[in-house]
Amino acid sequence: MIIALVVIAVLALIVIGIYNNLVKLRNNRENAFSNIDVQLKQRYDLIPNLVNSVKGYATHEKELLEKVTQYRVAAMNATDINSKIAADNQLSSALAGLRVSVEAYPDLKANQNFQQLMAELSDVENKLAATRRFFNSATKELNNAVQTFPSNLLAGMFGFHKEPMFEVPAAERAAYEKAPEVKF
Repeated sequence: MIIALVVIAVLALIVIGIYNNLVKLRNNRENAFSNIDVQLKQRYDLIPNLVNSVKGYATHEKELLEKVTQYRVAAMNATDINSKIAADNQLSSALAGLRVSVEAYPDLKANQNFQQLMAELSDVENKLAATRRFFNSATKELNNAVQTFPSNLLAGMFGFHKEPMFEVPAAERAAYEKAPEVKF
């Protein structure tokens, strides 16, 4: 009888330990995304200033500027992690298009205010890249725990499941893998 109680107690402690580890990993992932949110907030705050700086020079790029603004609003209004990831990918794509179109305006590139805004945006983008890597690391740890034995036996019972990584959309992946053109 005592042996059965000891075995039950040990099993209960193992279940509690696995559950607590899963909760810790889920919270670590959510914390990692909160760090991304902080960087995204800075990015969202910079975008209106950047758009206004470009507007005077790039009057025929109106559609692109509207897309940047539209995607910024969509990203700010996203409510959960997965929708924020999707909205941020759209915004990143639009910002990349904005950077490309700016190349056609040498006066704009020489503008002190624009240079400062681009430097700040570049800094935020670098911080975003770092926080995305941390988020993906936290997601990988959670996914490993959810999918490996013995925690996978309990994960489903407690509502834990594999979570998506913060990835570059397939449509943009080809552009990132293509070597840049160098023109003189």
